[in-house]
Amino acid sequence: MGLFDRLRGGEGPRVAFFGIDGVPYSLVSENPETFPNLSAIASEGTAGAIDSIVPPESSACWPSLTTGVNPGETGVYGFQDRENGSYDTYVPMGRDVQATRLWDRVTDAGREATVMNVPVTFPPQRDVQRMVSGFLSPSVEKAAYPDELRETLEAGGYRIDMNSKLGHQEDKSEFIEDAYETLDARYEAFSHYIEEDDWNLFFGVFMTTDRVNHFLFKDYEDDTDQKELFVEFYKRVDEHLGNLREQLPDDVTMVVASDHGFTSLDYEVHFNAWLQQNGWLSFEGDDHDSLADIAEDSRAYAFIPGRFYINLEGREPRGSVAEEDYETVRDELKAELEAMEGPDGETVADRVVTKEEAFRGDHDDIAPDLVVVPNHGYDLKAGFKHTEDVFTTGPRNGMHSFDNACLFVDDENVNVGDADLLDIAPTILDLMDLEYDRTTFDGSSLTRA
Repeated sequence: MGLFDRLRGGEGPRVAFFGIDGVPYSLVSENPETFPNLSAIASEGTAGAIDSIVPPESSACWPSLTTGVNPGETGVYGFQDRENGSYDTYVPMGRDVQATRLWDRVTDAGREATVMNVPVTFPPQRDVQRMVSGFLSPSVEKAAYPDELRETLEAGGYRIDMNSKLGHQEDKSEFIEDAYETLDARYEAFSHYIEEDDWNLFFGVFMTTDRVNHFLFKDYEDDTDQKELFVEFYKRVDEHLGNLREQLPDDVTMVVASDHGFTSLDYEVHFNAWLQQNGWLSFEGDDHDSLADIAEDSRAYAFIPGRFYINLEGREPRGSVAEEDYETVRDELKAELEAMEGPDGETVADRVVTKEEAFRGDHDDIAPDLVVVPNHGYDLKAGFKHTEDVFTTGPRNGMHSFDNACLFVDDENVNVGDADLLDIAPTILDLMDLEYDRTTFDGSSLTRA
């Protein structure tokens, strides 16, 4: 390591984190020939499968991964959340995350952070040296700070996300071409600012992996004629990660992780249609498309993915379930969800967890009352438009899973073991030799004492 490497980033060890959204550990561990670089990190450092959070949806997962606390503390439970005391809903953005982000702890300690393409970070913070927000951002122009970053990214063809609608086509060649273009531009941006910036923490996320998994994962698992498209794409992902690893100075620890696992999708489950058919939910009129259209006699409603809310008197504007009946009604709904079977006779739910089991914190007032963690093969939907069928199939053939997320750390003194998503933030702080109050995290550091 040269003098320049020692001076960059100030004092103390540094960490470069690369997110690979939705990549299951088994995909890497079972295909070392496709992933020679990640396999090298596993061999020379440590790696393993980790659990995600409840629910395993990217909008909830990334706030938890980057803060080390559960949604009851972050205040973000999914792609759509409910306003307190109303049936209005909103899409959580960066300002809705109520817990302290990892890079804020780094900057508070007087060090520097570069943050690129992390979901649920729009609008970009101006108290880190450089940030381009990720998933849910409207455009690179609005998502990048400072202006120089926007200009560089736009000149390099950088995109916030790929065009997932291309995956709806039977021929996936145009979809994969778009995926490569998005992935390669992301890599070039990461590579540039690893060299350009004086950082202590570099935090960047590849989200295109999640998009490819949604439309090709079953092709991989079932060994169809489109499997090769999937495998070749992941060879490129691993190649980029290997190049980034070689680029990092000696005082940097590389961490790679996903926010949830992935599995094949057999059926989409439309829970609000199921609630209607089983007497739990009704709407005012036939032309309904939002939560605000539910009728007063409704006892429950659902959000994706598998989040259920009791229509509670005093909490919901037109609540029909009295507070003294809450536990009884919730237990009834929980039992019916646990018994629910799919078209093939298999149970839909691996388990159904209550809000008290899944969430805790200062922002659990909008937490779902129940969450279904599905068995593999069931993708949990919950729109409010009229749908006749509870079980359908669509263009996607892959879905998120709670289990089998991945964590790779290029340090043999880290022990993945029985870890989950909430352990990543305190582990990174320990790798950077930054002090913190361990009681502020729901997770624990994986570094060996």
